[in-house]
Amino acid sequence: MSGLNIKRVPVTPLRQNCTIIFNSEDHAVVVDPGGDVDTIISQLDGMTVDMILLTHGHFDHAGGAAELSEKLTKKQGRKVEVWGPDEKDLFLLKAISAQGNALGLMGLQDIIPDRFLTDGEELDLLGYRFEVRHVPGHTPGHVVFIDEANGRAIVGDTLFRGTVGRTDFPYGDFDALISGIKKNLMNLPDETIVLCGHGLPTTIGEERKNNPILARY
Repeated sequence: MSGLNIKRVPVTPLRQNCTIIFNSEDHAVVVDPGGDVDTIISQLDGMTVDMILLTHGHFDHAGGAAELSEKLTKKQGRKVEVWGPDEKDLFLLKAISAQGNALGLMGLQDIIPDRFLTDGEELDLLGYRFEVRHVPGHTPGHVVFIDEANGRAIVGDTLFRGTVGRTDFPYGDFDALISGIKKNLMNLPDETIVLCGHGLPTTIGEERKNNPILARY
């Protein structure tokens, strides 16, 4: 087994990182297709998509999931399901089009996933085990995906290079976010690559040493 490869595809005016994870057999999983679906499909290079995963319910992460699932299902001849996040984000997933329209981003679609995910679940994807960890605070139902075998954590909008996710929403919870990051991410090895929802990747070791917010709290 030769490991998994990654493509980072920034989408929407918010430059959200849609992540394509793929193996040597050209099977892929797409994480957080927030929009610009045709751009995402153009980056799949003939791959077969097995699953679409969502870290949380914000429009820039989930707004293209329904369209992508529909187009891939038609193209591949079988349903490409959308899994995640935790059900606590259902209220956000049902308001995606309204969120997008308010910002002039037309065409984003509400979605009810085929399956919600819960803390501690293990997903068998692309021949590897992905652990689901619930890290609320940015949104109530935010989850992260830990690919321990390949030394990666796909963290959505929880942890960033030098900072953490926003919690200044009515449903935000700064204390829960910091607690969740420390419990579910900072216990990973220093060399773990952190694939963030916006911006460049970082590592757990880098954030352990240099993230001023985590150092302060």
